[in-house]
Amino acid sequence: MSDTRHAYVTLVTNGDYAMGAVALVRSLRLTGTAADIVVLHTGGVEAEVLRPLSELGARLVEAELLPTSAEFNERHQRAKLHADAPFTKGEKPAFHTPLDNFAKLRLWQLSDYERVVFIDADALVIRNIDRLFSYPEFSAAPNVYESLADFHRMNSGVFVARPSQKTFEDMLARLDRPDAFWRRTDQTFLQTFFPEWHGLPVFYNTLQYVWFNLPGLWDWNSIKVVHYQYEKPWQKDHPKTRQLRPLIDLWQAYYTGEGIPDSDMLENPPDFA
Repeated sequence: MSDTRHAYVTLVTNGDYAMGAVALVRSLRLTGTAADIVVLHTGGVEAEVLRPLSELGARLVEAELLPTSAEFNERHQRAKLHADAPFTKGEKPAFHTPLDNFAKLRLWQLSDYERVVFIDADALVIRNIDRLFSYPEFSAAPNVYESLADFHRMNSGVFVARPSQKTFEDMLARLDRPDAFWRRTDQTFLQTFFPEWHGLPVFYNTLQYVWFNLPGLWDWNSIKVVHYQYEKPWQKDHPKTRQLRPLIDLWQAYYTGEGIPDSDMLENPPDFA
């Protein structure tokens, strides 16, 4: 029986993230969820690229970029943003356009649903996470990938939200205030907008760098979502390829639909220390 009150939502802003979404949608389907799967897509994505998502049963919803000011857009364009707030721990690929990240706020306009779970397109769902639909707005996991000191920061790759046009309008009013600069785009904004956010266990959004930075925290028996932050698993020979090979191979299996391993057969990382 389908669950039309709830939906998983992701965002596709270009062909690369459409590839990511194919693996994500297939992984969600394999968990047996009855919830809708919605792919928000911006005008920069061709219909041909989106077709595999539709064939997997995803609902495609066009989402325009937010009506932000020219000054806001200038502050958050790729070169300036990365100069003012450089990434020092990993590399964002060339197809990453930071300003597009704010389009995920459009999910609050999906008023057909009582509750949604947003998942970044560069993630895989390893086992069923439908229980998140009973969690409150705003629930998200901490941004842990280098040390346990990062528990105070939120990662917006997975979160629980309650669609509301009023919330969306309140967000727009706050987002583009004079001189507003959101250091990590939607992530910084959402943590500011929801200062009392509810913390999910890290296993609902396990960042790939945990694999080699905190291998003792990686437990396939508990992990529900793997999030490929920084370098993407479809990039060829990226700087972390050797360290992340098992996770890259796992993503490739979900993307092609061939050789997807049973989660009980996955091996935990070696002790990189």
